[in-house]
Amino acid sequence: MRTATRVTPTPMTTDQTILDGDDRAGDARLVEEARRGQRDSFGVLVRRYERRLLRVIGRFVRDADAAEDLAQETFLRVYERLEQFDPSRRFAPWLFQIGVNLALDYHRKQKRRRKIWSFFFSDSRSERPLDPATPDPRESQELEAEVRQVVDRIPEQFRLVLILRDLEGFSTSEIAAILDRKEATIRWRLAEARNRFQEFWERRLTK
Repeated sequence: MRTATRVTPTPMTTDQTILDGDDRAGDARLVEEARRGQRDSFGVLVRRYERRLLRVIGRFVRDADAAEDLAQETFLRVYERLEQFDPSRRFAPWLFQIGVNLALDYHRKQKRRRKIWSFFFSDSRSERPLDPATPDPRESQELEAEVRQVVDRIPEQFRLVLILRDLEGFSTSEIAAILDRKEATIRWRLAEARNRFQEFWERRLTK
């Protein structure tokens, strides 16, 4: 019997929170200018968020070309719906809400559907011979595989919050805006996701 060790999905390096005060004010101005037909202003919004959006979509879509297509589709839909955007809301969560929904829909329509959350970790590995001085990566690879299997068991509504918070570093308020839920709901789902992960992990180790 192995000793139960506390393990949580390790957050990857992320940008700072997407809703800095200055950016929020700047976004509102750029949206208003884009509404008046100034395409260059919308281009600034695209450059501001395209890298982060592509990375978030890439959490759900393994195919790089498909992820890029979905990111472009997200910006297209946003541009087409600028007149529908409520200026009292924050722009960035609205953008990511559309992108995440497109990514989820993409997987639901696939004939050979895979579980979305099996894409937390990349399966690409170096084919080069190991340097004797380099630590054997197999141990970390096996750990990643075990974590992935455990995460796959968590219900989707909790997994979604888990990846946005712990792997992408969105704040609770940002996730609430993206998913159109109350912050209290997001905090509860995150706590539930972490608890279930820990429970499943320890149960797996003690088998």
